[in-house]
Amino acid sequence: MQVLHQLPHMKDRDLLVGVETADDAAVYRISEELALISTLDFFPPIVDDPYTFGQIAAANALSDVYAMGGAPRLAMNIVCFPKELALSVLNEIIKGSMDKLIEAGALLVGGHSIEDREVKYGLSVTGFVHPDRITTNSKARPGDVLVLTKPIGSGVIASALKAGRIDEVDAWDAISSMKALNRAAAEAAGEVGVNACTDVTGFGLLGHAMEVARASGVNLVIRSSGVRFFQAALDMVKKRSNRPRSIASNRAFLMKDTVLSGVNEAVELLLLDPQTSGGLLISVAGERSALLIEKLRARGVEPAIVGHVVPAEEGWRISVT
Repeated sequence: MQVLHQLPHMKDRDLLVGVETADDAAVYRISEELALISTLDFFPPIVDDPYTFGQIAAANALSDVYAMGGAPRLAMNIVCFPKELALSVLNEIIKGSMDKLIEAGALLVGGHSIEDREVKYGLSVTGFVHPDRITTNSKARPGDVLVLTKPIGSGVIASALKAGRIDEVDAWDAISSMKALNRAAAEAAGEVGVNACTDVTGFGLLGHAMEVARASGVNLVIRSSGVRFFQAALDMVKKRSNRPRSIASNRAFLMKDTVLSGVNEAVELLLLDPQTSGGLLISVAGERSALLIEKLRARGVEPAIVGHVVPAEEGWRISVT
């Protein structure tokens, strides 16, 4: 987040979304009817099974396109792989990724690999959207309702998995959530017509909510009792050894503009927990919120109303109750 603000601002009349608002992807207009969405993401394994890791990595990379209101169409692999490791592991990672891409209707068209001491895998993804139907993080309006489409806590669970403090059976709800595409949620948002959207990933729910608040020039009120958490994460975050290091860095960056009231420590930590392939945080006009909830549920997505948008005030950006 800090690095993005130091990048030079690129100027082009057809660059519809750049780095200025720390949005999920770049968007470039090709014609009056078509814009291109471009994004990239990769990371080390967060589960032992390579096929499952490939699925999660693909769902995570595709999510940025969905958050922008687009449809993913092309993808390219990014691979770091140790020469000592059997190629069958990489084959399974890519198979998992390809199966998820097929589910999304996207084509894998190549990529690049290097030798490294640690496995890392991800994708660059290209999608398309009508220029008038882009959903950015910068158009939330006072009176909007905030809707979140997945539970929170996958970072803590992934950290515990790596350390062998939880097995994949007990973590299966989080793993299933990370594998799930945000396609259905994005389609519902597109049908209703929402004001703003972002996906919740490495900066945690509060970090990505802060990006929405700053980009939109508004303040947000988050109701922590409305947020759904993975039960295992609520239990495991109480032990410092299960907390990803990013929780501390997210807290350091966000707390100067965040007011907490009556929030217990476990919930506070999980609101800062870095997510992998998290849900969409959607800002929708109050009068359309019931319709959005209805359409999400009809597609098998269980949404949670987690707050609302208020006019900007000095001294804070987010209030958590």
